[in-house]
Amino acid sequence: MKISVPLIAPYGGKLVQLVVEDQEERKALLERAKRLPSVQISPRTLCDLELLATGAFSPLDRFMGERDYVRVLEEMRLDNGLLFPIPITLAIERLDMIKQGQEIALRSPKNEILAVMRIEEIYERDLQKEALAVCDTTDVRHPLVAEMALWGRYCLSGSLQVLALPTYYDFPQLRLTPAQVRARLHQMGYTNIVAFQTRNPLHRAHEWMTKQAMEAIQGALLIHPAVGLTKPGDVDHYTRVRCYQALVEKYYDPTRTLLALCPLAMRLAGPREAVWHAIIRRNYGANYFMVGRDHASPGLNSQGKPFYEPYAAQELMASVQDEIGVTMIPFDEVVYLPEEDRYEERKRVPSGKRVFVLSGTEVRENYLANGHQLPEWFTRPEVAQILAQAYPPRHRQGFCVWLTGLPCAGKSTIAEILTTMLMAHGRQVTLLDGDVVRTHLSKELGFSKEDRDANILRLGFVAAEIVKHGGAVIVAAVSPYRAARDRVRAMVGEDRFILVYVNTPLEVCEERDTKGLYARARRGELKGVTGIDDPYEEPINPDIVIDTVGYYPEECARRIIRLLLDRGFIRQEEP
Repeated sequence: MKISVPLIAPYGGKLVQLVVEDQEERKALLERAKRLPSVQISPRTLCDLELLATGAFSPLDRFMGERDYVRVLEEMRLDNGLLFPIPITLAIERLDMIKQGQEIALRSPKNEILAVMRIEEIYERDLQKEALAVCDTTDVRHPLVAEMALWGRYCLSGSLQVLALPTYYDFPQLRLTPAQVRARLHQMGYTNIVAFQTRNPLHRAHEWMTKQAMEAIQGALLIHPAVGLTKPGDVDHYTRVRCYQALVEKYYDPTRTLLALCPLAMRLAGPREAVWHAIIRRNYGANYFMVGRDHASPGLNSQGKPFYEPYAAQELMASVQDEIGVTMIPFDEVVYLPEEDRYEERKRVPSGKRVFVLSGTEVRENYLANGHQLPEWFTRPEVAQILAQAYPPRHRQGFCVWLTGLPCAGKSTIAEILTTMLMAHGRQVTLLDGDVVRTHLSKELGFSKEDRDANILRLGFVAAEIVKHGGAVIVAAVSPYRAARDRVRAMVGEDRFILVYVNTPLEVCEERDTKGLYARARRGELKGVTGIDDPYEEPINPDIVIDTVGYYPEECARRIIRLLLDRGFIRQEEP
């Protein structure tokens, strides 16, 4: 018989609650908020605000002030000494009329009033230092580092009164606050709770790991997927949650398993992130936390090497688990033993024993992309069916071909030919030419670095939306800065983005210049011309390099077609 026992205390001893509960107080605060200057927060900050408001980031009761921010970067600790590895900040680009001591309203990306903040601190952040401290890299191939280029330089901190949490219309029964999760777990009556963080669908290896962990602690399991911001290109949370539901309903003990969603904006910061995840799950009531290989890793850097060593997260977590009060349950790579019809950690498998394993890349490229059913040894049939519905074959999936290079390099000409060729292959194509888009979408922008980045990110946003809905899009834009291009790659998704470097020498571009831009720049009549007085940063490891001097535009387009055929985005040969 289970005995109801108190769960582990929240980190720091108290669960923070910032939501104004009294209806009259809330009504009066809302009326006051309507008259205040406001700051519209990003989707990432919206996730952070929700987790601050409900206590998931306890003991934090506000976006970090400067002392907390600096010490977290340098020592992974708050100013009071408590270990906390990730900075939680509210950043803006310009101060304008915002001053210390005043109140402001925080609005969602949809302009809804969410909270009132009394500004007690304004300070400047060091994004270079932050990237190196949190992500251990300044490589813009890291999705968070690339995103940082868009973050504001000033941080605001102060007391918060939260009027409303975001409204969700998907899976409302699973969107539980830390207090609600703790109450559900308390009702189960187990002393020990192990939490499992995931941003991917669960397959049979994950099922085996979670059940092993549950038995090891003789307790209950909290399956707690991140459904805020994850890695660009990840399986969408709607599909993932349907997979989780199917598994939990049929293959887990309902008296010992709780599925709840966590609106977490991941940083993909590897070791630091693992510790952060453990602290968050302690606030939800867990005293054990599972950490596998490559926890919260963003993949490969610009040199094609992993950003973090495979067991770095486990090593850091092991060094701090006693201090944060959450015990790690580590797992190695898990493999399937076909002769015994079971799973096991690879390190425990006798030498010479036959094993099966599928990587995430193999799942996407060899099975889902080709419309093949995932094998039953790898995943449950319910999950395989959901994924098959959500993932059409590769030749029906969206992709983006992004042509970059100096002005007059030949990008637009190649893009137009490529568009026609793809249409002949049965793909519907959207062509976004940088000059045309500037006329319609970005006509108010100039040619400063900030404005050029804004233009490229607008193009990237449109391209990502087209790709998301299964369309093919070709973008021809100078896009001179490496960080902006990498940010677009992250927005579109690593495996759906084909970067084409149209590598035409500057002197050839000048000869082809029918608009006279280069000539005017040489005479000093025009400033900010890429290649003359504004830099062009050549891509690192582009998917393909095009030589327009030695090859005609049609031949260049055919090279791109061959690459798309190799990657499965088109399948039949050109008629």
